[in-house]
Amino acid sequence: MSLAAGTRLGPYEVVSVLGAGGMGEVYRARDTRLGREVAIKVLPAPFAADPDRLRRFEQEARAVAALNHPNICQIHDVGPGYLVLEYVEGEPLRGPLAPDEAVRLGLQIASALEAAHQRGILHRDLKPANILGGRDAARGRARSVASFVARRALRASEPRRTVRGGD
Repeated sequence: MSLAAGTRLGPYEVVSVLGAGGMGEVYRARDTRLGREVAIKVLPAPFAADPDRLRRFEQEARAVAALNHPNICQIHDVGPGYLVLEYVEGEPLRGPLAPDEAVRLGLQIASALEAAHQRGILHRDLKPANILGGRDAARGRARSVASFVARRALRASEPRRTVRGGD
């Protein structure tokens, strides 16, 4: 579902498209209540129409919203089939990187992942396109993990299910 500039999702007004992928489209938007810019991730229509996928999407949003780390994008809100995220200025990570930059970003990414893992949350889509290399001028550091699509880690006591191809 492509949204045109000016489209409203609740109090959020779409400004422009930021990107698209298999898990939906991301838009730059304006929060009309708080007067701030946000990013909105909209699920593809078939996912949003599936009650089980929608339930899991909302559970994941709640889990990620509980994370508070300077290198993890914050979730501000969730609506039917969409997430409202902190808008982070920056470009997806591209290489090659200078060695000192690679180490600096690698440490920040590792720190963000460690914080999530301590809460039992796994990142399911860690790749350069989901890491923003923009500067957070107030803290003098890069915002590393921009899109934290998560899944709760299985505890040792929980059953695991393995599915073979073709089943």
